[in-house]
Amino acid sequence: MRTTEAAFGTDIKKLPLKDLLKRIGPGLISTGIVIGPGAITTAAMLGANYGYALLWIMIPIVFMSITFMMTTNRLAITTGMPTIHAIRKYYGPIASGVVSVATFLACLFFTMGNISGTGAGMNLITGLDWRIGSAIMLAAVIFCYFMRNVYSIVEKVVTVCILGMIVSFYATLIGVGGPDWGQMGQGLVGFALPAGSLATALAFISTNASVTTGVYNTYLGKEKKWKKEDLFNGVMLTDAIVHILCVVLISGAIILVGAIVLNPTGQSIKAPAQLAEMLVPIMGNAARYIMGIALLGAGFSSLLGNTQRGMVLLGAGFNRDVSLRSKFVRIGCILCLVFGAVVCYCYGGSPTQLIFIANLGTSVATPVAGLFITLMIWRKDVNEGYKKPTLLRICMTLSYLFVLVMTVSAFINMFT
Repeated sequence: MRTTEAAFGTDIKKLPLKDLLKRIGPGLISTGIVIGPGAITTAAMLGANYGYALLWIMIPIVFMSITFMMTTNRLAITTGMPTIHAIRKYYGPIASGVVSVATFLACLFFTMGNISGTGAGMNLITGLDWRIGSAIMLAAVIFCYFMRNVYSIVEKVVTVCILGMIVSFYATLIGVGGPDWGQMGQGLVGFALPAGSLATALAFISTNASVTTGVYNTYLGKEKKWKKEDLFNGVMLTDAIVHILCVVLISGAIILVGAIVLNPTGQSIKAPAQLAEMLVPIMGNAARYIMGIALLGAGFSSLLGNTQRGMVLLGAGFNRDVSLRSKFVRIGCILCLVFGAVVCYCYGGSPTQLIFIANLGTSVATPVAGLFITLMIWRKDVNEGYKKPTLLRICMTLSYLFVLVMTVSAFINMFT
């Protein structure tokens, strides 16, 4: 006779690959949010300014991104609620309020970058002032918030644009003869930060491996109706791997193109036209239009999803209705877009510089939200009745400490 029950998850079998692919989804949506103008700009900056030297950053990004998503997904399953709601239960309303405000601010900074990115895209395509171009796209985004069918159509169009961007960068990468494999190998194992690169590296990490993505993924998982079995049968892990694989394939290609095309010329990215120059070797005069479509599509897609993400995370901390069709989310999204536009239009520099600054600002979320997530994964009561997550606990702690050190170091360096 058994005296103790086996921990949940010890006897669950992995699903076949075809079944796993049918069950994923939140990670793909998160990819559409992550790959915005900020991801394109910071990746291009890394390659153009530092060549292959910072390629090694992709390794901790893969490690941290999967860790953040698996940790938040596990906590959502074991606590029975999304991340910020769980923080409210175990650490109180003040803690959940602080986390929701921090993640909201990160999304708001990201929104500013997306506004600038859509404006930069319109400028490359039409020649319009980037402010006028972004205002046109903001009107289109607000229209989509109130139209169900238009939203789905726009998402499909934007997906085609992003796919076109991927094809363009890989075509350029192949057309210029591919990377220098020796320098690429050195960059992957160099683990060094060239002088002045810390802020750019942090901006890139904050875009591609963010705790905010993991937190929002728990709300998307609820929409997907994930069950606790999905934590152990491979569904959530496959979803996280697909997400980071897409991110790395896109961002990695942009870094390499920047390193090959722009770095030898000594150029630094300060204007949208310089982003387009990366595609000139293969695309010629069409490069500015292709890059314009890439920035426009990525920015528009990210604007739609990221602004909603910010309002969902803000509302969750204060126990508000966070359904995407709620008045709180819809009206809040419009107010965020208006505020972001005002800040962007008052900024006197280049839109690409603003995109970089906005991406750097998104780093505020991880030190705050990551602290409570790390504490929760180590709680015995949260994991009671489930298979002990020893490896995940260690990975989460290491990931949090890495980002914390990077963030503190970058801001100290900037202010001193």
